[in-house]
Amino acid sequence: MAKYLLASAGGASLLYLIAGFLLPVQALPSLKITDKKLVLNHTENLEIPNSSSTKITRNFQHEHSTSTAASNNLTIANGHQPESSALNEQQKNSDLGLISVPNSSLQVPSKYSITSQTSDETAQVTSVSQLSDVQPADWAFQALQSLVERYGCIAGYPNGTYRGNRAMTRYEFAAGLNACLNRVNELIVTATTDLVRKEDLATLQKLQEEFAAELATLRGRVDALEARTAELELNQFSTTTKLNGEAIIAGIGATGGPPGRSNPNIILVNRVRLNLNTSFTGKDTLITGLQAYNFLGGLDGRGSLQQALGLASPILSASSARTSFEPQFPGIDVKTLSNISANNIELYKLLYIFPVADNLTLFAGTAAEVSDAFPTITPFYGEGQEAISRFASLNPVLRVSGGTSGSGLASAAGFIFNISKQLDLRALYGSVNANIPRQAVDILPGVSGTPLGAGLFGGSSVVATQLTFRPTSSIDIGLNYAHSYHEINILGTGLISSDIGALAGVPLGIPVKVNSVGGTLSWRFSPKVALSGYGAAMFVSDSSGRVDTSTTFTSWMVGLHFNDLFHSGNNAGIIFGQPLFRADAGGAARLAPAGANRTTPYHLEAYYRFKINDYISITPGAFVLFNPEGDSRNDTTTVGVLRTTFTF
Repeated sequence: MAKYLLASAGGASLLYLIAGFLLPVQALPSLKITDKKLVLNHTENLEIPNSSSTKITRNFQHEHSTSTAASNNLTIANGHQPESSALNEQQKNSDLGLISVPNSSLQVPSKYSITSQTSDETAQVTSVSQLSDVQPADWAFQALQSLVERYGCIAGYPNGTYRGNRAMTRYEFAAGLNACLNRVNELIVTATTDLVRKEDLATLQKLQEEFAAELATLRGRVDALEARTAELELNQFSTTTKLNGEAIIAGIGATGGPPGRSNPNIILVNRVRLNLNTSFTGKDTLITGLQAYNFLGGLDGRGSLQQALGLASPILSASSARTSFEPQFPGIDVKTLSNISANNIELYKLLYIFPVADNLTLFAGTAAEVSDAFPTITPFYGEGQEAISRFASLNPVLRVSGGTSGSGLASAAGFIFNISKQLDLRALYGSVNANIPRQAVDILPGVSGTPLGAGLFGGSSVVATQLTFRPTSSIDIGLNYAHSYHEINILGTGLISSDIGALAGVPLGIPVKVNSVGGTLSWRFSPKVALSGYGAAMFVSDSSGRVDTSTTFTSWMVGLHFNDLFHSGNNAGIIFGQPLFRADAGGAARLAPAGANRTTPYHLEAYYRFKINDYISITPGAFVLFNPEGDSRNDTTTVGVLRTTFTF
């Protein structure tokens, strides 16, 4: 791929000049895209403030091709990949904004969106080069062209020659001249002076005198840039590791639950995460995540909002009233049933991802989640940015066996196999208590002090797989299957109170196996609107052989997701669905706990995210639970959230 950059100091200089010296143009050319070409039609009088030529009249058509990499890697100056809506918003703010192309000197006014793939056969056109100071017919231009072709001053052209078929600004010309000066100096220092002709030295001296001011300015700016780069390298966090983080502060209020109970107080909660992303080869990634939160719960759910509402399980506070950014087991290490104090720092993620072939990637870690490896498909996933409920964020099949506990519950290993651009297959094996050599003594019949078992292959575990299919650029489909073994009678999703005691009427100490299937679809039927939904079924049965029992849980969700609603960067969602619900029970299992009036529950949710800037967003939202926990005796429950998210 041709990168039309000037070599040595000249390359850096040219990029710096384009960023630092480009002046606004009051009239912009119209642009149309033809097959592999950009066609700029100019019939404008351009006024360039502070330019050496104050007014230039042009009437011409220029066809030009850009590099393939440029066509695929357009980014806004702040580093984010533009969408059409983002470009439109930027155009409203300033028609003089720029889109920068990585590894290229091409810059285009932000109102133009370029997506065509083109060849390397012609020189690049930049907004700088069109403001011509040095014409191809000038003696200086021809002299520099001769030097470039003789000494190879400028790198990046396929055949190593200088393509002098366009005009250049004086600063751009000075960058090329500086590159040639550096190249000749290298030849002299390496005692190859016989390669440098006297007449060329004379030409260089004459060019230096002619462009002394531009060279002085150029070198001064390059020196400043190099000094700044050296300072950044000296003070950088790490040459291999990048640090990012997220802080969530939210107010949560709720009303409803069983009749006769007073509403809980509004609570203020937080969750802070710091992630260290390390690469040792440039292709691999080691993710190390630390977090702290002040959600409460513990073994009996005491202090949790769900327990205060009366909608939580008697232990571990599983509930349909849980928010998306709340850990599944707040206030307790479920592996050992030891308490965790508020805002204790814990390792919630440790995962290494590395490619072994062009289409095969492996991963392994001792603190991982299914969502780390499987595409989430639904646009509502994003604990700090999107849906506010646990129900709306992910397909329940991904959550089974604590697959998305929020605390890196499982040790896991698996693979990602890219079958084609439209199809990939992923699978993993996860073990919850892989670090515990022996199971503790029982604290309840069949329930030990390490209730999820012990050992890499002896405790609660899950084998999960996902086939992701993208038939078109606007449709994503994910198909999931998971087989789980649990030491106790639970689902391990944290989504409903019946998650604990999944086989109703069967003791908690009975081990179970769960076969789960599900599918998720996201269809972006317009640039700013997507329809997304999922369906899931979980088949639970006794794994001990001591009882004859089985239960089927089902769940579904559908919703509309809006990008750039009312303002660029603001997202919204409307979601409706059915939380996990016992659809069938056999043998000794019951359809509902004793005393419950079984009925189908429903979930309705809406949220709107205000993007304050690239680092701060505020999301007000609420979700309503009809027949919460599948019991018609419970009042309709509303949970309201005001979430502020800081990313850095």
